[in-house]
Amino acid sequence: MVLSVNTNTSAMIALQNLQQTNTDLDTVQNQINTGLAVSGPKDNAAVYAIAQSMRAEVGGYQAVQQSLSRGTSITDVATAAGQSISDILVEIKQKVVAATDVSLDTASREALNEDFQSLKNQITSIVQNASFNGANLLDGSITPGIQVLADADAQHKLTIGSENLTLSGAIITLTTTSDISTVTGASAALGQIGASLNNVNSALARIGSAGKKLDAHSSFVSKLIDSLNSGIGNLVDADMATASAKLQALQVKQQLGVQAISIANSRPQILLSLFRG
Repeated sequence: MVLSVNTNTSAMIALQNLQQTNTDLDTVQNQINTGLAVSGPKDNAAVYAIAQSMRAEVGGYQAVQQSLSRGTSITDVATAAGQSISDILVEIKQKVVAATDVSLDTASREALNEDFQSLKNQITSIVQNASFNGANLLDGSITPGIQVLADADAQHKLTIGSENLTLSGAIITLTTTSDISTVTGASAALGQIGASLNNVNSALARIGSAGKKLDAHSSFVSKLIDSLNSGIGNLVDADMATASAKLQALQVKQQLGVQAISIANSRPQILLSLFRG
């Protein structure tokens, strides 16, 4: 090898190797800091693009899960209200049956009728307040029901049917003007209350079935999100044990590289001995 004071090939090679070591060291340190082997398109453009697409899917399914949670809350409120109405109808039936007794005196009959009217008012109040986030499945205001997201592309939806539990409706046939202050009125109300009870219980079954469907789909979406996150991790997560071992090796290599440059830089000093007299 030619000895020259202008060109130190050994030093240049040592410097190139040290620069590469420093680059590798920066990469490993970034992996340790972020926990990611692929944190940007510069690391691996193809893998980064795939991971970003999967992250978008996860974001979409998280929105689906929020929509399902809202739907579940709406059905839970409707179910609780429907159960209360069913219990009230059972209590009303007790009053109505008692009012059909022809031996009752006027005061007792009026007292039963007052309880009867009060219980009907409770049904109306429950129906009016059975809403969540502005959605009420029991007052007939939403036809045919509400829809919640079912997939990340918002192409498919799940429908929760509404039920009209207002008085004088198709489900609760007991009317707002029903009265049991007479035997005739009590007998008429008795027929209405029997049909109303059956109808309300059928409506509750439909609401409960819809709620169960939402719960099942929510569980599926949750598992799907976990699977997608696991897939993303398999693509971009760094192996921390490997990174730790590589970091130590690169740190030693860096120190050796500095020493190699130092040795290479000292080589031109040999030329001085050639010019000593």
